[in-house]
Amino acid sequence: MSAAGAEAVLVDTDVFSYLMNGSGYAALYRPHVDGKLIAVSFVTVGELYFGAKRKGWGESRLADLKDRLRVVTIVPYDDSVCRAYADIKAACEANGKRVADNDLWIAACAVRHSIPLVSNNSRHFSGIPGLILRSESQAMQEMQSQLRLGEASPSSGERRHPSSSSEGTPRPPSPRRR
Repeated sequence: MSAAGAEAVLVDTDVFSYLMNGSGYAALYRPHVDGKLIAVSFVTVGELYFGAKRKGWGESRLADLKDRLRVVTIVPYDDSVCRAYADIKAACEANGKRVADNDLWIAACAVRHSIPLVSNNSRHFSGIPGLILRSESQAMQEMQSQLRLGEASPSSGERRHPSSSSEGTPRPPSPRRR
């Protein structure tokens, strides 16, 4: 699944959205995708179109989404992906780990093609057998924790502007839901 010399990565719906919308989180994930063959699962495509429909996107935003999907590889389901899904789901259930079906399908696409998954949902994907996960969710949690600590002024109890912290690091926008 990789182009000559280029490593491939499967990008989860959340990270694709960060990169597409240019959110503050995009900078954390750019190093994981720059210079790589970017792939998305057929499930991610469905989740992206569902999110657009739910939010009532107009024709121009839908056209932008279609353009962005044209430049990535869409991993379809096939018999091997279906068998990987079954193996992963059985292993997770045997270990008492519950994983949403859409996340299992996305993981199955990554495992079947032996490519890393780039996702901010490390909690959803950690411990899935055979999955290589790349995530900045821990860094984002630490950033948000430090920013929350910096919001309150120690001397007066007043709240600072939410876009600043003691180190001048801008607060990232709230993540968009799938």
